[in-house]
Amino acid sequence: MSSPASPRIDPAHPAVRQGSVAAWLVAIRPRSLPVAISPVLVGAAFAWSRAGQIDLFAAALILAASLLVQIVTNMQNDVGYTARDAERHGSRTGLPRATANGWLDSRQVRGAIVVVSAVATVIGVLLFLQRGWPVLAIGAASLAAALAYMGGPKPIAYTPLGELTVFVFFGVVAVTGTDWALTGSVGAASVLASIALGSLAAAALAINNHRDIAHDRQVGRRTFAVCFGAAASRHLFTLLLLAPFALLPLIALSVGSVWPLAPLLLLPVAITLRHDFARCPAGLAYNALLFRCFKLQLTFAAALAAAAVLSRVTT
Repeated sequence: MSSPASPRIDPAHPAVRQGSVAAWLVAIRPRSLPVAISPVLVGAAFAWSRAGQIDLFAAALILAASLLVQIVTNMQNDVGYTARDAERHGSRTGLPRATANGWLDSRQVRGAIVVVSAVATVIGVLLFLQRGWPVLAIGAASLAAALAYMGGPKPIAYTPLGELTVFVFFGVVAVTGTDWALTGSVGAASVLASIALGSLAAAALAINNHRDIAHDRQVGRRTFAVCFGAAASRHLFTLLLLAPFALLPLIALSVGSVWPLAPLLLLPVAITLRHDFARCPAGLAYNALLFRCFKLQLTFAAALAAAAVLSRVTT
């Protein structure tokens, strides 16, 4: 489907020209990429901490594949939402979509999805040649989930399973898959860290879905927030945001070092974010909280990765 004949122009982005780099950046959403970077960083760090060495080229390939899967997810989200005409129903307060605003043609974005997916597949094949079929299976499942998030007859984004999907693929699968691909095994610390990183990634989506409860209800999206209500959505966000900090002592025990407790220094940041979320007025103000959550995830991941390295070099 091509872009609508009468695009909905976003007054907050009046300078975006059709087909421009700025338009593509709207579809790619680079500010969401910490969701893809963080788990690979942590998985590689714990792999090195346990094994004493890792293949840096393989780690770079894994990071590239993770970034490409996130970009596919974002572009599919953009074009899939427009294809369902969801942007035109009700009053939406989320981030702008390039195809809905007419900045990109839907056919262009679908073509880009094919190209990026093909590049991700090539990277998957390279990793398969080095690491075997489990890596290819992980990559194929991750790419399929990215395409299914807003694609197909029953998109994941139209169900209550969005947060769970993000938790699994940008947490559990990404961290433990990175560890396995680099070492051939998975450490207990990586399993615990995967839960922590998946929770923070899902917390960002929980903000997104909480912000859009009214609009999603109008367009037929049955997200967790829509199905269970605003109060349950707030509780879910709190759980996802704070659970990673509760896991840090267990991670420290699993590696026999106090260094993994270092990310506890970020707990006041998380508590402030939770406080602001609970008092945030409806509408665009949630977008700032979303970006703060992305930043918190990346900072948490960097601190935990550094802790993994220090746990090795100081013992």
